[in-house]
Amino acid sequence: MKRFLVTLYLCSCLFVAFAQTDKIEQLESERNELHQQMEESEKLLSSTKKDVKSQLASLSLIDGQIKKRKSYIEVLQQDMSALNKESILLRQQFNILRDELQVAKEKYTASIQYMYNNRTIHEKLMFVFSANNLSQIYRRLRYVQEYADFQRLQAVELERKREQVAAKQQELDNTLKAKQVLLAEHEEHCAKLESQEEQRKKVLKNLQRKQRGIQNELSKQRKAANRLSARIDKLIEETIVKVNSQNPQQETAGTDSEKKEADANARGNVRKGKKMTTFRMSNSDLKLSGSFESNRRKLPIPITGPYVIVTHYGQYNVSGLRNVRLDSKGIDIQGKAGSKARAIFNGEVSAIFQLNGMNNVLVRHGKYISVYCNLSSVSVRKGSRVNTGDALGAIKADTSGNYILHFQLRKETSQLNPEVWLSR
Repeated sequence: MKRFLVTLYLCSCLFVAFAQTDKIEQLESERNELHQQMEESEKLLSSTKKDVKSQLASLSLIDGQIKKRKSYIEVLQQDMSALNKESILLRQQFNILRDELQVAKEKYTASIQYMYNNRTIHEKLMFVFSANNLSQIYRRLRYVQEYADFQRLQAVELERKREQVAAKQQELDNTLKAKQVLLAEHEEHCAKLESQEEQRKKVLKNLQRKQRGIQNELSKQRKAANRLSARIDKLIEETIVKVNSQNPQQETAGTDSEKKEADANARGNVRKGKKMTTFRMSNSDLKLSGSFESNRRKLPIPITGPYVIVTHYGQYNVSGLRNVRLDSKGIDIQGKAGSKARAIFNGEVSAIFQLNGMNNVLVRHGKYISVYCNLSSVSVRKGSRVNTGDALGAIKADTSGNYILHFQLRKETSQLNPEVWLSR
C-alpha cells in the first residue's frame, strides 16, 4: 500500500512537472521574442539636437525603450519563478527516486547474500531432496528457479533506478544552471534599466528649463494633428458616400439608429450639415469586417524593422514634466532609416493625400480604416487591393532625423486605440 501511494505521488509530481515545463517553454519563447524586439529598439538612437522638439522626441524614445525593458524584466522574473517551482518539484522527485534506489540496493544485497550462502549445487540439492514428498520437491524446484529469475529482475530494476536517479540529477542540475543564467541576465538588465532612467532624468532636466518652449512646441503639434485629423475625417466621409452609392440595396450594418441614418443619407433626406457616418456594405465587406474583428490583438505592427512606440493613443501626462499633457488620435511608431509602412490587414486603398510635404495612405477593411502618415513616398495607388504585410511606402525623416510613422485606426468615423488591436 505504501509503495502504491509513493508511486501515485511520484506520478502526480511528474504530471505537474510536465505542465510546469510547458509553461517554462512558453515563457522562454515569449522572452526570446521580447529580447529580440528590445535589442532591435536599442539600435534606435536618440537625437543629439538640443531644441525642444528633438528633446521631446528623445524623451518619447527613451520612455518607449524603458517600457520594453521593464516588460522583458517582468518576463525574466516570471521565468525565474517558474524555474524555482520546477526545481522544487525535481528535488522532490529526486529524493523519492533516491529512496527507491536505496530500497532496491538493500533487497538486491539481501538476495546476493542468500545466494552466496546457498551457492553450491550440493546445498541446492540438499534443499530440494530434503522435502517430505514429491509435491514439495516440485515446489522447491520451482522456488529455486523463480528465485534466480527474481534475482536477475532485481539487478535489472536496480540498474533502471540508477539511470532514473542520474537522469533526474542531470535535469535538476540543468534547471539550476538555467536559473543562474536568468538571474545574471536579470541583474544585467536591471543595471541597463537604471542607466536608461538616468538618461531620462538628464533629458528631463534640460526640458524642465524650457517650459515655455515645450508649450509652444506642443501647441504647434496639436494644430498639425488637428489639421491631419480633419483631413482624414473628410476623406473617410467621402469614402462612406462612395461605398454607399455603390451598394444602394445592401443591408446596412450596425444598430437600428445607424441603419435609419444610413438610409436617410442614401436618399438625400438628411438635414444640412449632417455627415454620413455608417457604411452600407456588401456581403464581401461584411465578411472582411468580421475577419478583421476576429484578429483583434493579432494584427502586425504597421512598420518594418525594429520599432518603439513613442506616442500612445489618447490623453495622458508626460511623467516628470509639469503641465505637459499629450492628446493623440493614434500612435507614433519610431523605426530606423529605410523603414516602411505596411498594411495591417487585407483591404483596399481608399485614399492617398499629401499634407505638409508628406504622403498619407488610408486602407479600408470593410467598416474599419487604417491610416498611415508621414511617408516620403507611396508604393500603392488609390483603389489598389493590398494584403496583410504589403509595403505601402517609405517613412520620411522629420527635422530631428527620426523616422516616425503616425498610425490611426477607425471604425467608420469612430477613433480606436490601435495598441489594443496590434500584436506586440
